[in-house]
Amino acid sequence: MNTLVLGSGGREQALAWKIAQSPLVDKVYIAPGNAGALSKCESVALDLRNVREIANFITDHQVELVVVGPEQPLVDGIVDELATLCPDIPIVGPTAEGAKLESSKKHAKEFMKKQGIRTAEYRAFKTGETKEAQEFLRSLPGGPYVLKADGLAAGKGVLIIDNLDNACREVSEMLSGKFGTAGSTVVIEQYLDGIECSVFVLTDGNSYKILPVAKDYKRIGEGDTGLNTGGMGAVSPVPFADSDFMKKVEEDIVKPTIQGLTPEVYKGFVFIGLMNVDGTPYVIEYNCRMGDPETEAVMPRVESDLVPYLLALKDERLHTLPALKERDGVALTVIMASNGYPEEYEKGIVITNIPTPTDDVVVFHAGTKVDDDGNTVTNGGRVLAVTVLADSITQAREKAYHSVGTINFDNAYCRHDIGNDLT
Repeated sequence: MNTLVLGSGGREQALAWKIAQSPLVDKVYIAPGNAGALSKCESVALDLRNVREIANFITDHQVELVVVGPEQPLVDGIVDELATLCPDIPIVGPTAEGAKLESSKKHAKEFMKKQGIRTAEYRAFKTGETKEAQEFLRSLPGGPYVLKADGLAAGKGVLIIDNLDNACREVSEMLSGKFGTAGSTVVIEQYLDGIECSVFVLTDGNSYKILPVAKDYKRIGEGDTGLNTGGMGAVSPVPFADSDFMKKVEEDIVKPTIQGLTPEVYKGFVFIGLMNVDGTPYVIEYNCRMGDPETEAVMPRVESDLVPYLLALKDERLHTLPALKERDGVALTVIMASNGYPEEYEKGIVITNIPTPTDDVVVFHAGTKVDDDGNTVTNGGRVLAVTVLADSITQAREKAYHSVGTINFDNAYCRHDIGNDLT
């Protein structure tokens, strides 16, 4: 069978890499893809905003499974449109209504409250309510103060601020257009003191399967300092997410989350961002797709053939399949980024010495393209996701940073402490 993965980043490369390993699959198209070359995979220049073009490609190339990677097309309703144009094709991803779990922080908070899911206390404020938002900040017992743009902000719309005056200034800027329409509503919530992890669930709207848990590293600077990014690295599994913790996650969070969904609006991945507060899980956020760069660490740890599970979503047969098997050991991903990211950065820098994939090292392309001279060049802030498999976090760190050291592009940047806090 032929499959189609929509998106151009490291997440989509990792999904395509995993799907291509299935004996059921002959070809994986990635649209629009990037310069990465994987076995059985091919990048195709499709515009994700042109759903009719995608539908024609599905028909012309006999595609029998579609996986939507990034959030924006999901929020824009690509699943709704494709389901109308290609009604017989399984499409992995929620409808626009289901994607509101990610596209609106306020909606997600209301969903959690309705389902009785633990989360931080909060209040939401919209444009014109700056004074009220600042008064609420002053009413809190103290910092840090958590400000979240309600809409999509490329992983950069969450601010954690220690100082009250700075928090008041930031909420004013957010409600004045700092994040565009994404910040027209701002959620201010209670700060939770703990350690984060990411839980991924595949659901057909009725039943679910839990994928390997991971932890990502959002800040640009080592020691979790500096600006938020889309993610600078990831580790799977997470030592503190033991069987007792994950039992609480499943009973208190996963089950009520799935119970709040329906097959009509949700058939795909649910990303649940958690905070472990003294052994008790709280939900920080939902995403309506797999995370990036967590996917690059999670997919290598999925031992089962993922394709039958993806195909089972359309007819709501997920409950007939066994739990996903997890591979032993540790997967660790280090992001190599362009200098200046997450602010302004240069593109078009030639990349050399990218290692050929092996059983324990694979470099997923995140922001690359092929230039007119046939060179692989940088084309984004996050450029490469260097992923390794090893027996321990310590060994994984050694292998990952050795591989990073062999790759060359001018002014490349990475954090050197990925996984350090878990050893």
